[in-house]
Amino acid sequence: MDLRVLQTFVVAATTENFHQAAETLFIAQPTVSQHIRLLEKELGIELFVRIGKRVRLTPAGKRFFPHAKSLLDQWHSGMEDLLAWRQGYQDRLQLAVSPTIARTSLLHLIHRYTKLYPDVDISIKIVESIEIGPLVQSGQADLGLTRMIPGEFQLACYLLHDDPIVFAVPHNGGDMEAPLPDWEQELTTKRLLTHNHPGYWDELLLQLRQRGLALRTMVVSQTDITKRFIEEGLGVSFLPRSAISRDLFENRFIELPTPGLELPKVASYLVLPKVSASETVQRFVDILAALYPPLPLVND
Repeated sequence: MDLRVLQTFVVAATTENFHQAAETLFIAQPTVSQHIRLLEKELGIELFVRIGKRVRLTPAGKRFFPHAKSLLDQWHSGMEDLLAWRQGYQDRLQLAVSPTIARTSLLHLIHRYTKLYPDVDISIKIVESIEIGPLVQSGQADLGLTRMIPGEFQLACYLLHDDPIVFAVPHNGGDMEAPLPDWEQELTTKRLLTHNHPGYWDELLLQLRQRGLALRTMVVSQTDITKRFIEEGLGVSFLPRSAISRDLFENRFIELPTPGLELPKVASYLVLPKVSASETVQRFVDILAALYPPLPLVND
């Protein structure tokens, strides 16, 4: 079976549009149709039905799709492994990392690991924390660095470090000796940018509303965008200190104290399968254990 034909089928099945599949694959649309006809002839069954300008998988096409995708994934994995071997890599380490950790502590970890073990081919998936548990459990990642405890029972989760939440407002550029603004006034006169980090927003908003504060909120789901909005004067937010430490140092933000308000903490976690780790994974865990002793287990 020609892998190019298989690739055309998978893309066409995903897009349900031969024209879009052709654009994705950088081939002519008649070539897409030809590839599908060749595959249907080889399998002896119809894979698509036309509905107007779009196509839909037949029951046989739906049944064949996961097998075709698996074959392509195995081929790509084999090619990547061979390429890594030709480049001098002897082993592979796959990480799934939350954006917040990727922007802060990951750089130091990767520097240290690659210096000690230059023959390991490292791949890093930057995904939201809620996606990390399933990736590690399914074997698509060897370990995860996340900002929330995963719900999967087959995983072990270890605490790396706590990270305090702070109230961040834009720097006004005025007199450095001037008194800090009142935090409650900042909240009620500016828009509060929320839900940029998993785990603490619902409880924090409840606390704020119980104080009788009239809040205008805006959900901004990414920390980087939240920071940009704060810098441009579009709002204020409660963020992990590690996420804004450089911004505070460079006077782009001000961290306001919030007397009377108990701010939560968030944490970073290491996620591993409960089965024995490979030597390559264990070396990475050893580096983490040296940086963040004693790595307590936080789930059973």
